[in-house]
Amino acid sequence: MASNSFGEILRLTTFGESHNSAMGGVLDGVPAGILINTLLIQNEVDRRRPGQSEFTTSRSELDKVKILSGLHPEVDDLGCQKSLGSPIGFIVENMDKKSSDYSSLNDVFRPSHADFTYQTKYGIRDHRGGGRSSARETICRVIAGAIAKQILGDEINIKAYVERIAGIGIPKNAIYEISNVNQSPLLCPHIETSKSMEKKLRDLSIKGDTAGGVIACQIQGVPAGWGEPVFNKMNARLAFGIMGINATKGIEFGSGFLGAEHTGSQENDSFESKEKTRSNNSGGIQGGISNGQNIFFRTAFKPVSSIKMKQKTINENGDSININIEGRHDPVVLPRAVPIIEAMASLVLADFYLYQQIQSIK
Repeated sequence: MASNSFGEILRLTTFGESHNSAMGGVLDGVPAGILINTLLIQNEVDRRRPGQSEFTTSRSELDKVKILSGLHPEVDDLGCQKSLGSPIGFIVENMDKKSSDYSSLNDVFRPSHADFTYQTKYGIRDHRGGGRSSARETICRVIAGAIAKQILGDEINIKAYVERIAGIGIPKNAIYEISNVNQSPLLCPHIETSKSMEKKLRDLSIKGDTAGGVIACQIQGVPAGWGEPVFNKMNARLAFGIMGINATKGIEFGSGFLGAEHTGSQENDSFESKEKTRSNNSGGIQGGISNGQNIFFRTAFKPVSSIKMKQKTINENGDSININIEGRHDPVVLPRAVPIIEAMASLVLADFYLYQQIQSIK
């Protein structure tokens, strides 16, 4: 089953389901002659892979990417292949599926899952792992985003990290380096906060419960002038891409909802020069167009819906029942969602980069 395409120039279409033999996709719109390093693609996918710590699902997947089309077979000294301008097709085999874990859910609507809405829309659903609503689908986004990152080049740096989990967040005035993110199993760059988050998650896990949180993303190097006014604003396109990720519940740019409590004199970003503003409450975007400052946004993720606690729900006949959800589920989605956030931001920005190239030609 294929999804609707994402993007205007870069068009991503995905296929497969969580308990099929494979997930795959096609990224169309990549210009010919772009140097693509498949090892960098695999590195991004490895960041999303399950089973890397006690805070992710125990599902064991190798997640090896196979590129099927769109790249010239010749590999240069740096391990790069040139894009042909044709669609780049890829596939990732599902190696560790256990459909039997979901046999008791065949006619049951799990609380806060997409079971009911999917059944209502299509009249049929695959109960094994959530079908098209499974987070397994996001592996295709990470692959496409890794290609988009290489279109953008090294000048643009997209870095996401975990800022809050279960109500525990990085203190407002804390000093930390985003580059330290990999020192934490939760990808929180403030190590003291990470340790508090880890303890909270262990306590929740003992109870069979899960947690939500917030991922922050900072993008450096986007020049002023990217984005389109009115219906194709950069913040609107980023929101569209980010909010398509499983379990997202909200997004804010710059000072976000806190800025709504400020006065204009508190919130306005005064210019020091054409290259710098005194503050960045706008989050690097004004009027839907980048202003040359760092782009900054936060994304809220809900707690994982599959909890190991007895819950009340209904079956397809509308009968009230109790369920206990079995299987291998993440206690929190945020660490694995970090590369997905970066991937979707990369796809949106690469689209705007290509728009700028077209505009320059005109």
